[in-house]
Amino acid sequence: MALKVALLGIYHESNTFVERPTTLDNFRNGRYLKGDDIRREYRDAHHEIGGMLEVLDQHQITVIPLFYAEATPGGTITAEAYRTLLDDMMEEVDQVSPVDAFLVVPHGAGVSEAIADMDGHWLGKLREKAGPGVPIVGTLDLHANVSPLMVASTDALVSYKQNPHVDQRQRGKEAATLLVHLLQGKASLSQQLVQVPVAISIEQQFTEQEPCKSLYAYARELEQREGVLSISIQLGFPYADVDEMGTSVIVVSDGDPELALVTAKELEAYIVEHRERFVGRKNSVAESIALIEHREKPVLLLDMGDNIGGGSPGNNCCLLEALEAEQQYSYFVCICDPQAVVQASGHQPGDRFHLLIDGIGPEGEKQYTLEVSLLQVNDGNFQEDRPRHGGQVNYKMGKTAIVTTNVGGVIMLTSLRVPPFSLRQLTAFGIDPKAVDAVVAKGVNAPIAAYAPVCPTIIQVNTPGVTQADMTRFTFRRRRKPLFPFER
Repeated sequence: MALKVALLGIYHESNTFVERPTTLDNFRNGRYLKGDDIRREYRDAHHEIGGMLEVLDQHQITVIPLFYAEATPGGTITAEAYRTLLDDMMEEVDQVSPVDAFLVVPHGAGVSEAIADMDGHWLGKLREKAGPGVPIVGTLDLHANVSPLMVASTDALVSYKQNPHVDQRQRGKEAATLLVHLLQGKASLSQQLVQVPVAISIEQQFTEQEPCKSLYAYARELEQREGVLSISIQLGFPYADVDEMGTSVIVVSDGDPELALVTAKELEAYIVEHRERFVGRKNSVAESIALIEHREKPVLLLDMGDNIGGGSPGNNCCLLEALEAEQQYSYFVCICDPQAVVQASGHQPGDRFHLLIDGIGPEGEKQYTLEVSLLQVNDGNFQEDRPRHGGQVNYKMGKTAIVTTNVGGVIMLTSLRVPPFSLRQLTAFGIDPKAVDAVVAKGVNAPIAAYAPVCPTIIQVNTPGVTQADMTRFTFRRRRKPLFPFER
């Protein structure tokens, strides 16, 4: 009889410092997929689900895609939304049980109003329903804040090894291969979690550069040990006030829990020893603008305080205002402001008018007015077919307006928040990033995969906001202690 594996997931990176909660509508406007719709969306995508499907299909194992819900990173998920997601998912599980195993796709930094450890909770509920003898294997985002419950509820978890996350499909293949080996009796999975007493600053989490480059090189050395099947470093998501916030290590061994623990402890020791390297230097807006003149252009300005991939609103105007005031550089910036889209849509291409943007300034909420000319209004839909952070294919920005300013700025106004993970966000609408001096991307490391090929200079800008780079400026009530850099 053919083996049957069910595939399911709830995926959200929750920023508890964002006032506006994430609702069920945010998931329905993102991804809310069941059955074959999951396969159609991700079969050929650079996403972990695509990798999982590829491996199980190769081994002629029947895959039953059940449920996958994902929303753009944002505030804490409402209790009602999570209850609906959980009930919907478990109803799908009941309809196919029993199965031989589960492949799961949590993010690892999901937080709901009712349950702070949301991913641990739904994985725990799945374990209760499946029973102790049914394998549960899955993937995690590199920014996961991992709890003991997540690990106790699963047989193996594998996190992304690259930031930007261009290896998601590979990690899905790795997780599925571990499951296949377990089902075929070729391996006995034993995983151990070590929560490292360090929280790594977000701008230091670019895995192709130091200090992470050496950290991951060391992890690859340890992964060569006989009996070690997988090593995952979760650099952590610092914008969640939860018990498990911070860096962690998961090691999966072939039935040897002591080997897994010893190996994880060695990685912990490395991170603690080099902890000062993971703090980083913060460039102000003024310092960053001053750097443009003597740098090869176009310059990529990473707006860290308005990191949509970390849950921000996408309407920080600090860099927009600074570039307009400088009156020296042409630029591109994307602002999420549905009302500004409505205002712009009342004009014809070529019309000049005064645009009002509801945004964020250095001191908080601010209305910003400037004279613009309308270029176009479009539906905001585009596709990405290359390996990019997030692994998505289809993007929807809602109704979108593009305007130009007197100093050569190009402003894209969107109705929905969409992280800048794809250069197609520009090129699909006729915008040439090489034609401007500076491109503003509302992220930290994730946009680099898409923008580095056209932006020879990259500057991380310490803008204010709910994802500002200095995590010690936030008020935490639940984080574990001691935790560097809070406690030194």
